[in-house]
Amino acid sequence: MGNCTRANVTLFILFPHVSRSAMNCTECLWPKSTDGTVIVPYNFSSNYSKSVALQEYESLTCVRFVPRANETDFLSIVSDNGCASFLGKVGGDQTVQLDSYGCIYRGSSSMKLNHALGFYHEQSRSDRDDYVTIHTENIIPGNFNKADSNNLGLEYDYSSVMHYQEWKPHIVPKPDPTVPIGQRDGLSILDVSKLTGCINVVSLL
Repeated sequence: MGNCTRANVTLFILFPHVSRSAMNCTECLWPKSTDGTVIVPYNFSSNYSKSVALQEYESLTCVRFVPRANETDFLSIVSDNGCASFLGKVGGDQTVQLDSYGCIYRGSSSMKLNHALGFYHEQSRSDRDDYVTIHTENIIPGNFNKADSNNLGLEYDYSSVMHYQEWKPHIVPKPDPTVPIGQRDGLSILDVSKLTGCINVVSLL
């Protein structure tokens, strides 16, 4: 995996790719087929069968996760400590780490798969300060950096599967601090909108 190294194995942390930025990165994209679908080959750890999360992408978006044949670039979905993923396509055997005891649930695995497709956490949006207050004293450094993101003209999505949940007071919605954030039931309506047509998978990066 070249210069890709793991930051740590804490839930919902990204594997950073230190040799290039994930923003405006055309080589980070999974290729789009002539019929408009984005094909992402994968291998599963022997601990897994095809997950509900993969089926959700197939039923709601133009992304198709297909078992790897002999493709050079593919996702290797493994059972290990914690949940982690690289951001976008890094090339070769690309690890998506899903702890079978805590990360194989649909929402958690959807978050990691979205990272592999090139999507940031929702609270990393360039305009996030208009919608949430980040209490820096309660966060892991680096997990809440803002990205120079293309927000696709879509509103901030408190319900995105890509949004962190509230544990200790570290993300507070505004103006209404009681708004629920960070559900893990699966892709939200706006998550699906970002993947519909797959034009947005390209334009997000």
